[in-house]
Amino acid sequence: MTAGPGSAPPAGQASADRTFGWRIGGIRGIPVYLGRSWPVVAIAVVVLFGPNVRDSVGASGGVFGYAVAVAYAVLLLFSVLAHEAAHALSALAYGYRVDRIVADLWGGHTVYDSSTSRPGPSAGIAVAGPLANLAIAGVGYAVTQLLQPDGVLGLLLGALTLTNLFVGAFNLLPGLPLDGGYLVDALVWRVTGDRNRGLIVAGWLGRILTMLVVLWFVGRPLLLGQSPSLYTIIWCGLIGAFLWSGASNAIRSGTSRRAIESVPLSRVLRPAVLVGDQESVAAALSRVDGAGAGVRRDTGLLTPGSGRAGMPVAPLAVVVTDAGQPVGLLDVDTARGIDHDRWSEVRVQAVTHRQPDGWVVAVPSRDVDVSGVVGALVSRPDQVTRTILAVGPTGEVLGTVTVDDLNAAFTA
Repeated sequence: MTAGPGSAPPAGQASADRTFGWRIGGIRGIPVYLGRSWPVVAIAVVVLFGPNVRDSVGASGGVFGYAVAVAYAVLLLFSVLAHEAAHALSALAYGYRVDRIVADLWGGHTVYDSSTSRPGPSAGIAVAGPLANLAIAGVGYAVTQLLQPDGVLGLLLGALTLTNLFVGAFNLLPGLPLDGGYLVDALVWRVTGDRNRGLIVAGWLGRILTMLVVLWFVGRPLLLGQSPSLYTIIWCGLIGAFLWSGASNAIRSGTSRRAIESVPLSRVLRPAVLVGDQESVAAALSRVDGAGAGVRRDTGLLTPGSGRAGMPVAPLAVVVTDAGQPVGLLDVDTARGIDHDRWSEVRVQAVTHRQPDGWVVAVPSRDVDVSGVVGALVSRPDQVTRTILAVGPTGEVLGTVTVDDLNAAFTA
C-alpha cells in the first residue's frame, strides 16, 4: 500500500525511529521499519496457524507445530516487505523521494513525496505492490508443481502461495485505501484532469467495497441461515474498520484539497516590511508604522495606499541579515515596550522572533493557490510555525501568510 543509512542517525532520526517502530534495515537508502503493531500480527498467525500445523504434520506437531507457525509469520513479513519494496523502488524509478517503508498491523505502507506526481507514475507505483505479490504466488505455484513437496515444506509453500495470491488480488480491488483505489484515482485524474475528484471517487468506491466485504463474509451466511464464526466476524470488523477509515480519509483529503485550491495566495498575503537585524528599534518601528498606513485587503490583493474598499491589515516586519537572508519576525509589541529613550540604542536582533527552517517558501507568483503554503505548514510537524514568508522565483519577497489569515479565508 502506498501512502512518501548510516551508522549514526542524523538529528531527529532516533525520535523518528521510535515513532515508526524498529528499524530492521534499508533498501537503496530507504529505511525499513517493523511497526510496533506487527507483533500482534505475528502472535495471531502463530495462535491460528499452529494448531493447523499440528493437525497437518501429525507426529511432528506440538511445540514444533508452533515453531513452523513462527516460520510462516516470517514468510508473511517477507511478503509484506516485498509488496512495499515494489512500491518504493517504483517511486524511486519515477524520480520521487521515498521516506520510509513500514510493516504494521494493517500490512504495511510506503511513504514517498507525491507532491509532483502525475496520473501515470501514480498508477505505476500503485500496481507494483500487488504485482510483486502475484509474482511470488506464481513462483510458489511453479515450485509446488515442480517439486510436489509434502509435510512442513509443502504446508509453508502452499500457505505462502495462497497468501500472496490473496494479498495481490485483494489489493487490486477498486477502492481506496487499497492499491486498486489508487488506480481508480489515477484514471479519474487522467480523464478529468482533477486529482481531487479522483480521490473522492476512489474514496466512495472504497466505502462501497467495505460494505460489500462485510455483506459477503457476514451478511451472506446469515441470509443462508448459517452463523459466521467468531474469527470471521472479528476479521471483518478489523478489515472493515481499516477500509472505511482509509476511504473516508481519501474523501476528506479530496474535499480539503478542493477548498485549499480555491483560495488564491493573493487573498491571504499580508505585506512584509523588511528590516535589518542590525538596525535600531527606532528605525524599524518607524518603517513599520509608515508602511502600515493605508494597507488594505481588497479583491484578494494586498496593496499599500489602496483607496478601494477593504479590511485594513497590518504588515509584518521581516528581519533580514546584512546578506538579505530572512531570519525571523520583529516582535513589535516587545519592541514598543522598550523605554522610548533606548529605541535608538537597541538593535532589532534583540527583539527578533526567529523562525524555524522551512518558513521561507518559494512560489511562482502571487496568483497561485495556497496549496504550497499549506503544504509547508503541515510538512514540518516537529517545527511549529504560524507564519510563512512567500518569495517569488528570483527571491523577491511577496508577503507573509499567517495561520490565522488562512483559517479566516477557509471559513469565509
